[in-house]
Amino acid sequence: MNDDRAQSTLPKAPDDMNKGFHYRFHMPHVHLTSVFGDDWFALKAEAFARFFGTPTFLVAQTIIVAVWIAVNMLGFTKFDVYPFILLNLAFSLQAAYAAPLILLAQTRQADRDKAHADADARHREDLADAATQRQIFAQEQNEQIVKLLQQNTELTELTKALSERIEALTLQVQTQLAIRGEKPAS
Repeated sequence: MNDDRAQSTLPKAPDDMNKGFHYRFHMPHVHLTSVFGDDWFALKAEAFARFFGTPTFLVAQTIIVAVWIAVNMLGFTKFDVYPFILLNLAFSLQAAYAAPLILLAQTRQADRDKAHADADARHREDLADAATQRQIFAQEQNEQIVKLLQQNTELTELTKALSERIEALTLQVQTQLAIRGEKPAS
């Protein structure tokens, strides 16, 4: 895949507008023109260097070397006799090209790892900030609940005192009415 296409999908808007966007932590790297060396040669060289480590390459190379040696040892042809100097030259040429290609692939991977590590660090910071905000919000809610419970307790005590006062007054009125011999109104 071409890294240009991945970068072109990143929005160019400020960070505040991208809070829900998956690659928002990669935004600081978007302004770089070739973050990972995305020209044609670099991409092909990295793909080729990655191919060196595959079982397909190792099996194919083993088969080619075995056929090479068998063809020359059994006498079908004599283009590279026993010390296999041409085969050694081919291996030297392969090693001469493989080493820089592998280093290029490692450098590009290190750049990607650095960008991802930076994005991960920013993500962890955002998570920590969000957790802190949630904790502050929960603490504020807890304080509000405690205040409401205190107010509720005070109102309940006031209601109880008023009820007791009403009951005392009701008894007093009933007593006064009983003394006068009147019948209390229902």
